[in-house]
Amino acid sequence: MGKNLKQTLTIKASPHAVYEILMDEKQHGTFTGGETKISREVGGTFSIYGGDIQGVNLELIPDKKIVQSWRYIDWPHGHYSVVTFNLETAGKGTHLTFTQIDIPEHKFDDIKQGWKDFYWQPMKAMLED
Repeated sequence: MGKNLKQTLTIKASPHAVYEILMDEKQHGTFTGGETKISREVGGTFSIYGGDIQGVNLELIPDKKIVQSWRYIDWPHGHYSVVTFNLETAGKGTHLTFTQIDIPEHKFDDIKQGWKDFYWQPMKAMLED
């Protein structure tokens, strides 16, 4: 079993804008800077950072919630974590509560910092511009 991560942040953008930047492959590819393919269907697959991260959409509630299985290419064979993005209106912005469960222990610190460096900061820069 792996470790669990929880992070929260507020973004000065609507829940719809945050949902779209995560689920629209063009926007996602712009803020991550990598080749991105994202299905918008439950059961559909995604591939980001040129295939380094792959997974499946488990639950999608537009503008409210995204649940996906995630697998990094260098993780042990067959190991997936589950990420959840919960979006709530907060004044004129969005309160995002993020969880990732079952991260391989030896990757935890890198993953924890990676969300901040490669997701939250560039997302906020793009949405709050």
